[in-house]
Amino acid sequence: MKPLRRFLALLCVILSAGSVRAEEPVRATHNVILVTTDGLRWQEVFRGAEETLLNKENGGVGDVAALKATYWRETPEARREALMPFLWTTIARQGQVFGNADRKSVAQVTNGHNFSYPGYNELFTGIADPRIDSNNKNPNPNVSVFEWLNGRPGFAGNVSAVGSWELYPWILNVERSKLPVNAGWQLIEGSNLSERAALLNRQMSQGVRDWEGCRNDVFTTEIALEHLQRDVPKVLYVGLGDTDEYAHMGRYDQYLHAAHQADAFLKNLWTAIQAHPRYRNSTTLIVTTDHGRGDPPKGWRDHGAKVAGAEKIWIAVIGPDTPALGERSDIAPVTQSQVAATIAHLLGRPDFNAQSPQSAGPITEVLRPVSP
Repeated sequence: MKPLRRFLALLCVILSAGSVRAEEPVRATHNVILVTTDGLRWQEVFRGAEETLLNKENGGVGDVAALKATYWRETPEARREALMPFLWTTIARQGQVFGNADRKSVAQVTNGHNFSYPGYNELFTGIADPRIDSNNKNPNPNVSVFEWLNGRPGFAGNVSAVGSWELYPWILNVERSKLPVNAGWQLIEGSNLSERAALLNRQMSQGVRDWEGCRNDVFTTEIALEHLQRDVPKVLYVGLGDTDEYAHMGRYDQYLHAAHQADAFLKNLWTAIQAHPRYRNSTTLIVTTDHGRGDPPKGWRDHGAKVAGAEKIWIAVIGPDTPALGERSDIAPVTQSQVAATIAHLLGRPDFNAQSPQSAGPITEVLRPVSP
């Protein structure tokens, strides 16, 4: 009887261990990078350049002929690929893109304010918090998915952010979260900086600043790539700002150039990911925005609760756990608040929603079924 009892006890242990493992998703994604380009409208993402804004009167365009030669094409599909070639030739073919209202694919914010701090809070925490109702420098009372992951085994010290806007340290509440965040015109810190990092610091210190509260994206993108190579974070957020700044200025030409450069950064980022042994075939890239904007002739410059259409956004995902379903159409709406849980689920931590029950659930369409 003793051998039988020992066998049964061992069998119970094996079955119990198998049960625990079955509850823990096994995914190919070990790293997630989230990129936002502030206030980039879904209309340009899916339709390309808008003809009614390719002029001086509505779009503040100086050289109309040159702008049309660069971005104007006869069909929306050709125009959007001219504007954002990497998004449409790589991400859309190998991943998924949500938010084309023309094809009954709606992506939207749920906070009702339709501007930056409420949007980033919703994006990072999964919660549309009515207390977040301004862009003031107030520490965020909510815990972001980045802060939460940074407190989990295997992620501590491997979560970080690089952004153009100076408010990210408050939105991510660095005083509480202890997350490393390089934002605004902050220089690259640390000893033994590379020549590239030292040059970026000199350029930021000596160059002309287009906006005091928002660093030009050309610096943010280079800092992000430098950080990726030097520190190899598992979870990285990169926040770009040029699209929003130029739209507020009424410069449609520069707005389009900023979107095109953001797409070029995505290509460089994905190339760096696939060239790195730590990231290759194990990294999911999510790209989105914090809010939409209004319509021509003047509404495209602005956003907010009173601007019609500013709640509409777009979301793109590419990675080893995301089925290649391309541009989505005729599907249920997805929301900005779902991105936080999507990040957690991709990294095998579905318990994020249990720890933060107010947060929205993930976008299940970008999560390939997992095996125990």
